Amino acid sequence: MATWKELELDSMSKVHRETLSSATHDSGCGSLCLTDKNETAIHHINPEVESPYTQPLVWFKVREYCRDAFSEFFGTMILILFGDGVVAQVLLSHGQKGDYQSISWGWGLGVMLGIYASGASGGHINPAVTFANCVLRGFPWPKFPVYALAQILGAMCGAAIVYGNYKSAINVYEGGPNIRTVPGYSTTATGGIFCTYPAEFMTKPGQFFSEFLASAVLMFMIFALKDDGNLGAGTLTPLALFFVVFGIGACFGWETGYAINLARDFGPRLTSYMIGYGHEVWAAGDYYFWVCFIWTSHGPNFVDFLGLRILLS
Repeated sequence: MATWKELELDSMSKVHRETLSSATHDSGCGSLCLTDKNETAIHHINPEVESPYTQPLVWFKVREYCRDAFSEFFGTMILILFGDGVVAQVLLSHGQKGDYQSISWGWGLGVMLGIYASGASGGHINPAVTFANCVLRGFPWPKFPVYALAQILGAMCGAAIVYGNYKSAINVYEGGPNIRTVPGYSTTATGGIFCTYPAEFMTKPGQFFSEFLASAVLMFMIFALKDDGNLGAGTLTPLALFFVVFGIGACFGWETGYAINLARDFGPRLTSYMIGYGHEVWAAGDYYFWVCFIWTSHGPNFVDFLGLRILLS
């Protein structure tokens, strides 16, 4: 009769085989992955040999269920660390340590490195990408709230780290440790480090169209780069998206700050509200945050329905 230890190890071996056989489906790579996941060999677990590296069965299951969420969390955190970090450096140095193009480069790097960091989950790092996959590509709907929440929390964490790193410089720039302002309310505002605010001359229709255009271009290029019937980018997709985001920032970013990502804007906006920037983070630009909330979520799906079903396979 098998001992309890043998039964546990046999159960672990079974879970290991089932996990690897279903990894592609569970992580959404059957729909749209921005990274290619490597196949892992299945190793037989010998019940006669007790390894000091054998993981408890409970932790093995917990890790498997939480891996995608942690992957999206850290990938989005990396995105914000580079994106908000470059904005902080350019703004707080009064342009001496960078310029507008530096910001475009920083966000492009953030996207590329964030995708690489979240390869285990498919490298979405954007609720719009996950949502579009659920609607149009068969991605499991139960995973959408998990991915979206992980992305928003990762963005919040990244913004908090940037704030901690640049807090002293923010105090000097704003004029005091207890002064925190957002664009449109002060000439020394630093709220724009964390989330997007529209230029003062932008009308509400202009805000909507600017964000719709940038979000639509991003999603169109993501699907085009990953389309098997197109030229595609293969394993170079993260690098290609670096140039896509750089181009969006360089060509369409001035008017509204090209949020193009709900987690990238809403997460740091919530963080900035919590650390003392006040109600103005929501009220600025005639409650501009709703524009980002709507168009970064639904603009990409509009593009897919109109264009991708005709042009791409």
